Amino acid sequence: MMELNPIYAGILVFFLRVIDMSLDTLRLLFVMRGKKLLAGAVGSIQAAVFVVAIGAVLTGPLNVWTVLGYAGGFGTGVILGIYLEQRLAIGFGMLQVFSAERGAEIAARLREAGYAATISTATGMKGEVFIIHCAVQRKEIGRVQLLITQVDPDAFITLDDVQPLHSGYFKPSDRRKWGRSARV
Repeated sequence: MMELNPIYAGILVFFLRVIDMSLDTLRLLFVMRGKKLLAGAVGSIQAAVFVVAIGAVLTGPLNVWTVLGYAGGFGTGVILGIYLEQRLAIGFGMLQVFSAERGAEIAARLREAGYAATISTATGMKGEVFIIHCAVQRKEIGRVQLLITQVDPDAFITLDDVQPLHSGYFKPSDRRKWGRSARV
């Protein structure tokens, strides 16, 4: 087998690690979201790329370029994997909206747009506040956030990942993604 120039070997290892770690980050996030088949498929590809990358490091002479390529590819791959996962936006999120005065209006606007909104009251630092809970597909979070801030620009909005357990109301286009548990 032909031996690569150390700089080219470092570049090759860098790109292999970027691919490897991007896939590994996606795999981990798929596992956390319960996407078993997707996690398994991505994990298989990731493992193959890892074997090639580690083989390139271990079979050639150890030099600063392959070490830098390996370490740099690791970090870059993690960043790229997170970016890709955010772009894919798989799954659902639970928005919690805190509004001092316009909670009912926010809930009404969300319902008009086809989203389920549950509203309750609580006592905050400055008195009574409305809390609106709304489960949405992660791809739609930006749209929903815009609807909310159009009604109350001062609303405090948080987001949690959601794992569906049982029943509830979701937009009709979201029901197939939740499975049998969703109802209208």
